[in-house]
Amino acid sequence: MRLAKLATALVCAISLVSAVPAAAKVGSWTRTPVPISKGDIAAVAALTDRDAWAVGYRLRSTTSLQAVALRWNGTGWAQESALPAETYPQALAVRSATDIWEVGSGSSHWNGRTWTKHALERGMVPEAVAAVPGGGVLAVGMNTPGSIKDGVPDVQSWDGTRWRRQVLPQLGKGGLTSIAALAPDDVWAAGYTTGGTQTTLVVHWDGRTWRKVDAPSAVGANTWISGLTAVGPGEVWAVGGSVKGSAERPFVMRWDGRAWTATQTPDVADGRLRAVGRTGGGELWAVGGKGSVTVALRWNATARRWDTESSPDISVRGFAAVPQSGGLWAVGIARQGDLVPAIARYD
Repeated sequence: MRLAKLATALVCAISLVSAVPAAAKVGSWTRTPVPISKGDIAAVAALTDRDAWAVGYRLRSTTSLQAVALRWNGTGWAQESALPAETYPQALAVRSATDIWEVGSGSSHWNGRTWTKHALERGMVPEAVAAVPGGGVLAVGMNTPGSIKDGVPDVQSWDGTRWRRQVLPQLGKGGLTSIAALAPDDVWAAGYTTGGTQTTLVVHWDGRTWRKVDAPSAVGANTWISGLTAVGPGEVWAVGGSVKGSAERPFVMRWDGRAWTATQTPDVADGRLRAVGRTGGGELWAVGGKGSVTVALRWNATARRWDTESSPDISVRGFAAVPQSGGLWAVGIARQGDLVPAIARYD
């Protein structure tokens, strides 16, 4: 399934033609050189303004990929390491430079010297991973005992030796796409349920059990969540998209400590959102898009709405805010060129 998703992304990228200079500026976003000439960057995470990590793929031939980890040192990106063979990273959690997890085709852990592969419990297709304050690690996705159409939400936790599946309430068919951990007893995960109309799905961990929490969906439209960020117990944001007809629109909702409420977003065609993050300066951004459309939104707290901002000139696969900084990272594939890996920075 992961290879199929990657193949789809590569086909989309191949259809885009003229190259963009590696250091081209687009509004307030700046493309930074990438030490991979052909491939894809799937995920990014930042520790500080001078220490960020990204994972992705180098295309070695038409049938061969090499998974790699890149590191930002404050002035440029360089390859830190290659990941284990048959690794296809999709998501990243960075606790420190010596404690990093990636998930995709299973999971791998970086201890500062080497990557070690760890199998997830059977049947899981992971979508996101989070380092829990205090030392825990959680992965979320879909459990596919038969086929993808019969998949159900799945959460697994790392116990220091192996991954173990956690007990969820009866949620029906669907999957979890995102996770945000505030504390060992305060974790949110979100995604979607299927069956008739697709709707948002949110669950919360209180340290003992996972509980489903009511959440809104766009009226009369299929709706899903693809990104989460938790500012505090009374401020959690979830972003995704909704589709009525053929066009996908941005969708955002907020937890205020009592309930989830949908917030106003611009009507951007193909503007589904992939991720949300809060900068060290307190600004809240959401980034996404589909195909040749890239969208970036910033929360206008005074007007209580999301405003459209300049967006990175790339097909976004991953996004991260930089702690203690106003900076942002967006990674993916250039919208122009033949499988050109792209990383853009917003200062």
